[in-house]
Amino acid sequence: MNALVPLPVLLPLCVTGLKLAIGTRLMRFQRLFSVAVLAAVLVLSVILMIAADRQGPLSVHLGDFPPPLGITLVADRLAGLMLTVSSAVTLCVLVYSLGQGMADRDEETPLGVFHPAYLILVSGVSCTFLAGDLVNLYVGFEIMLVASFVLLTLGGTGPRVRAGSTYVIVSLFSSVLFLIAIAMTYAATGTANFAQLSQRLAEVPIGVRTLLEAMLLTVFGIKAAVFPLAAWLPDSYPTAPAPVTAVFAGLLTKVGVYCMLRTETLLFPGHRLGDLLMLAALLSMVIGILGAVSQTDLKRLLSFTLISHIGYMIFGVGLASRAGLGGAIVYVAHHITVQTTLFLVAGLIERRGGTTELTRLGGLAKGAPLLAVLFFVPAMNLAGIPPLSGFIGKLGLMRAGVQNGGEWAWLLVAGSAATSLLTLYVMAKVWNLAFWRDAPPGQKGEGSLLESDEDDPDDDETTRPVPAGRVVAATLSGRAVTTTSRLPRTMTAATGAAVALGLVYTVLGGPLTSYADRAAAELLTRGPYIEAVLAP
Repeated sequence: MNALVPLPVLLPLCVTGLKLAIGTRLMRFQRLFSVAVLAAVLVLSVILMIAADRQGPLSVHLGDFPPPLGITLVADRLAGLMLTVSSAVTLCVLVYSLGQGMADRDEETPLGVFHPAYLILVSGVSCTFLAGDLVNLYVGFEIMLVASFVLLTLGGTGPRVRAGSTYVIVSLFSSVLFLIAIAMTYAATGTANFAQLSQRLAEVPIGVRTLLEAMLLTVFGIKAAVFPLAAWLPDSYPTAPAPVTAVFAGLLTKVGVYCMLRTETLLFPGHRLGDLLMLAALLSMVIGILGAVSQTDLKRLLSFTLISHIGYMIFGVGLASRAGLGGAIVYVAHHITVQTTLFLVAGLIERRGGTTELTRLGGLAKGAPLLAVLFFVPAMNLAGIPPLSGFIGKLGLMRAGVQNGGEWAWLLVAGSAATSLLTLYVMAKVWNLAFWRDAPPGQKGEGSLLESDEDDPDDDETTRPVPAGRVVAATLSGRAVTTTSRLPRTMTAATGAAVALGLVYTVLGGPLTSYADRAAAELLTRGPYIEAVLAP
């Protein structure tokens, strides 16, 4: 079973090389191949998650070089769950992008640029979840950074290049800081392997250990978009194509949260920066949701809710108790799916209404009832309406805060409740403006495909003539497109699958909570992880 651990990293990389060799030929085969590979990664992730739950952490030393020389990959309960959720979400987003490419008649760009970069991104995400040392964690980040810049600047439009440049500059800064932290850690302990670090860091002077912890938290805080390190996010994500924004907002920020969970429990147990984390969690919750309240553009609004809800997860990390970590793990899995789904829906709204500016939308509940359902379910899930999974995660975190009983914990409980109410207000505002009220004057409630061939009898997804002033730049190649009176079936089906995945968490709320509790216990125990790496 240990031999399966590297495959979620290697499979997408190998297929990327093959796709680059093929180019844009054999389009149908390449589309099916991409879906099949991510489906295989999903199956592998489920197998690893179940095996890690039953047998304990699985580890492999590539090249058979033991630590600290070799590359160590480890799949424990936390990594298995994160791999499974991320694989399911990236598969949905890939299918969505296929639908967008076909609807926009932009099929060469997805195959020639988007697919290779996307598969590399998936490989980088898997690498970070499985990394057993700081160096390979850094490698995973850099793989993601390279792929991210390509995806954010797809099409080469001015706004996308500017947004991508901001993202890269911030990411490069965090990478340099990460390298410095790795060098200092190695100098202090003689290793970068997590299992060995968990033993040797206890012998390091407390001041040095606290400095290393602060540097790593800063790096991961930037990746996770924790306030005040989140200023780059609202301007970086909304300009990207819908599938890119969705996977970035839903998944990449959680990679930072995952790294916090891993390092704070394994390397810095009983950490001294818990109060600082709780302060950052509170500020992220409150300031993020207040930013969302002030927005009228749906994508920017969702970006601010993303910052706000990262605060819930940091709350659990700051508590560092079994209940707190378990609640954070549940919330991470829930939020990856729901936030991704909402950005996919935002892409459909843009395609249907021609804009994501809420003041220019209206009447979508009547004109596009399926789209209304696809938005309403994850929106209520994000707000934490019972019995949806968002409520399960928030309830677990609040209970953990009450059990802690400290001043910061009570402040976070109050902040969580207030943030939930404001999130409900924000989602209700979107619903009222975009879906429930009548369409504003001049907004007909239906769109058209710019640059379409209206004489094409086979085109059943775009049929209307072009109305003036209804241009949005949303294609993967940066062309001006594309509002449609009927939503593309493939994009709608992928979004529906993501909505259904979010509902699965509710149906399986009991098993999910139990699994997260076992994962939290494993993180706090540390012994099984260390033993699996050092004495496999």
